[in-house]
Amino acid sequence: MTTAAAGLAPARTVLPNGAVLLVKETRKTPAVSLSVVMRAGSICDPSDAPGASYLLSRVIDRGTTTRSGAAIADELDDRGISLNTFVTRHLFSLACTCLTEDMEPILELLGDIATAPTVPEDELAIRKGEVITLLRQDEDSPAVRAVEELMAVLYGHDHPYGRRQKGTVAGIERLTRTELLELHATRFVPGALTVVVVGDVDSSRVAAIVDRVFGSWPVASPPPVALLPPPPATARRREVISMMNKSQADIAYGCITIARADPQYYAYSLMNNALGQYAIGGRLGDSIRERQGMAYYVSSSFDANVIAGPLTIRAGISAANVDRAIASIDEELAALRRDGITAKELNESRQYMIGSLPRALETNAGIAQFLLSAELFRLGLDYDLQLPDLLRKVTLDDVHAAAVRSLDPELATVVVAGPYPER
Repeated sequence: MTTAAAGLAPARTVLPNGAVLLVKETRKTPAVSLSVVMRAGSICDPSDAPGASYLLSRVIDRGTTTRSGAAIADELDDRGISLNTFVTRHLFSLACTCLTEDMEPILELLGDIATAPTVPEDELAIRKGEVITLLRQDEDSPAVRAVEELMAVLYGHDHPYGRRQKGTVAGIERLTRTELLELHATRFVPGALTVVVVGDVDSSRVAAIVDRVFGSWPVASPPPVALLPPPPATARRREVISMMNKSQADIAYGCITIARADPQYYAYSLMNNALGQYAIGGRLGDSIRERQGMAYYVSSSFDANVIAGPLTIRAGISAANVDRAIASIDEELAALRRDGITAKELNESRQYMIGSLPRALETNAGIAQFLLSAELFRLGLDYDLQLPDLLRKVTLDDVHAAAVRSLDPELATVVVAGPYPER
């Protein structure tokens, strides 16, 4: 079954085994962006083995049933290709850019890596060491510690969104080759696969290649992951991670908001843009960084996801200014809940977000990411055409309602990590 749409006009093909292919033809350069993506992110980690998906991402390209790790590396190097692996809460991605003439062999290579890894013991030992080093670096970073603890408090330490995506040192040391292969066998199935191809290609030819590479993969569906809604906040929560040897404190301040499927998503997006989506812009940057001069950086991010996600405010502050900075964040949220944003803020945020869409779609990789997000959240093949109107429909009342619904300072969670004593 193949369908197409106007605008970006991606072609979407569903193979008989459930795998999905999205192809967008562009003719700007003789290059292609390839993404092989499994709905198998860190939420799929066994409850007693957080970090398993991340560790698998570090070793999945180090050997398959038909290729050694060295052969894979040589095949990529000979074509000047860098293979990137990414793990988010919901997705496990293999991505690269290649010349059009190399598309077919590289798709075959990615298919081999995705479907038939062997996880050699010697390579696993090396990658474990690398991940443990990264974890120890994270443990020494106030910024990372603050955000990880914020998510753990908001969702609970045992919730898939509250667990550390890279796991723990002890957990990574315990993970075995057998466990990683079991995770792969359970979660890497055609019903969880999306292949995105963007560039100087012919859609029908790509479909034939993908069908040959992935079409014989037996039909299977992974068991569902229980994603309970986060527990509602009933009071303000505050955590301090004292790291007295550091020179800067990092604040992670968050509130649970909505799921991506909520119709108010666009009101929240515009609210977040006005609040402080960028470190030197928005209300937070103007107040805390520019006028008061307290922050090395301050910004907000809005991460609506499959379930309700957080709006997170992050700031880097000298220890002497931590309490003042938190009080200033409280004041900005209280004002937002009381008065909403201004018509000027709404119009500027809307113009910025609509105007930034063409820039986001200037590159093949940018188009691939946009199409993948639209597929994950079932936004439609014409989402690039829908988005400007969805933003234009948002009113001041919509934004005000979003602030009142989700940004109560009395129910916020605040984590401070750095040279700040526990009190």
